[in-house]
Amino acid sequence: MLEQVRSFLAYLESERGMSVNTSSAYRSDLIQLLEYIDNQHKSVKSWPSVDKGIVTDYVAFLNQRDYMSATKRRKLACLKSFFSFLFDEAVIKLDPTEYFNVPRAGNTLPKSLSEDEIKILFEEIAKAKSPESIRDYTMVEILYATGMRVSELISITLGDINLRENYIRCTGKGSKERLVNIHQSASGLLEYYISTIRPTLIKPGIYRSNSVQHVFLSLRGNKLTRQGFWSILKKYAKTAGLETNLTPHVLRHTFATHMLNGGAPLRYIQELLGHSSIATTQIYTHIAQTQLQDSYDKAHPRANWL
Repeated sequence: MLEQVRSFLAYLESERGMSVNTSSAYRSDLIQLLEYIDNQHKSVKSWPSVDKGIVTDYVAFLNQRDYMSATKRRKLACLKSFFSFLFDEAVIKLDPTEYFNVPRAGNTLPKSLSEDEIKILFEEIAKAKSPESIRDYTMVEILYATGMRVSELISITLGDINLRENYIRCTGKGSKERLVNIHQSASGLLEYYISTIRPTLIKPGIYRSNSVQHVFLSLRGNKLTRQGFWSILKKYAKTAGLETNLTPHVLRHTFATHMLNGGAPLRYIQELLGHSSIATTQIYTHIAQTQLQDSYDKAHPRANWL
């Protein structure tokens, strides 16, 4: 069970860009959960055995402790996020926290890059002409073109890609498949990468047969990992001088925000992102409104009159 905890924490740091302090707090929260299960439910030896009843008991246990409201909220958020991760990774078949609500401290708008910052990022990646940098450019282009999760991106196989019709089949949360469009520039770049660059990354004798169809490969010839791509992004963000803490999820938010600003219907963005509820997608309307207000304040001669 501890192995899944480690995988979850690695995911938070590599894909979601969680800070060291928050990651440390989540680690303590999950260790507390493990100790509770070990003391109160000794027969439970795996996460699939943790049902809604055990989770309810654990929440009651937390409520009995003299925690500050912010600490309790974090522990509950950690619990829900962890089991959602286990469900997405097919470790469990049912999420015992699916209908569990976490008290909100207020709406936090997801971070995204401006169009100028996206341009700077692409220009930085394009400076190098190595097979590795072309692979990196292609991955960032596909993320920004589709809004995929990084876990979906690294899992793409050759059979998932239809360059004739310009779409990619990806598998999202809960093993749900969806088709995402790619524009002609992204399609052409992907075709070039697959035909010319990808073969140079294949290492005979090292390349594993179970990943032979994966599109994006590491320099060792294996499927690129989430942590690997996160490190790649951070490297380019640093050399490009971007102040935003760039993570794969920031690119996903950037895609959605720019699509909405460009006039794409919210329902269409929902489908592309693979959100099961439109409510999740609606957060981007608040981002667009905030940016609109900023533009208005800068443009109107009396906006800063007083």
